[in-house]
Amino acid sequence: MHHNWPFGHLPANAPLVKKNPGLEKPSGLAPGAPHKAKLLKRLKRSLRYVVLRLIAGLWSALPISWSAALGARLGLLASVLLHREFKKALASLSVAFPQHSMAHNKGLARACFAHLGRMAGELACIAQIDAKLHTWVEWPPEERLVLEEARSAGRGVIFVSGHIGNWELLARRVAMEGIPCASIAKASVDAHTTRWIEAFRAKGKLLSIWRESPSAPRQMLATLRNNGVLGLLIDQDTRVHSLFVPFFGKLAKTPRAAADLALRTQAPLIVGFCQRQPSGRYCLKMRRVPTPTQHNKNAVLALTATLTLAIENAIRETPEQWVWMHQRWKTPPE
Repeated sequence: MHHNWPFGHLPANAPLVKKNPGLEKPSGLAPGAPHKAKLLKRLKRSLRYVVLRLIAGLWSALPISWSAALGARLGLLASVLLHREFKKALASLSVAFPQHSMAHNKGLARACFAHLGRMAGELACIAQIDAKLHTWVEWPPEERLVLEEARSAGRGVIFVSGHIGNWELLARRVAMEGIPCASIAKASVDAHTTRWIEAFRAKGKLLSIWRESPSAPRQMLATLRNNGVLGLLIDQDTRVHSLFVPFFGKLAKTPRAAADLALRTQAPLIVGFCQRQPSGRYCLKMRRVPTPTQHNKNAVLALTATLTLAIENAIRETPEQWVWMHQRWKTPPE
């Protein structure tokens, strides 16, 4: 898709978003296979969507403190019932923290499940959070100044983060201040779920840019031209063009799009997170990342490594708030 990229020529082996035929085509289909999933799979996905909507609707009726507490308990229950996911989390923690005892890492894994459950309970009550978002998610003046100074250049901002703390509230807190915001994400294989997620984020004034969409590059450019904030999460091993950079001392396949985009556009680059505090509420942290003026493979590699190190440091601050069941090192270095 490099011939469609609006910032000029980009090497064919490094597009910023990976081109796919459409949002509803599941990955892994053989060439020439039908675009729609088979009937049984579609029915299962539709049923799962209906069940999730029903649970979310019932959950949202609870006071947020109850909902969050219930979510944490369900997360702990999941750590017991979902043996495979718990083993994945424990394996990842063993790589990241080999100096810790097995008992310590098991405690972190359970805390990770509890955190994600609590986060789900909070997001189910998003209307309650929106009503007091400024107190629920603190944005200190010195952290706000980082974004304001970056936007003063008028070229938009590339905002890099990871699946740490509550990344949904991170984007929502900034967007609800009236700042144009968009996030790049992978669409669900189920179109109903994709629309649900998109509507959820739109209520928080956040535009979803699905990387499978042919219009994704144009939407990314429009966000920057509007002096908006373009968010990318780069802490997962996914099917996008990537580079191998150190993550907790081991090479991990990491999306290169953020570095490519920052170097190509020279838009200011920020890394930031929304982490839970001991009070149970959240706090935003942001810092500016210098961007080299030359755009070449070495610069992209170095910048991707710098961004990944910033994510690693944030995880080290609150290790229970990262998604350890994700197999971050599943792809071996080439």
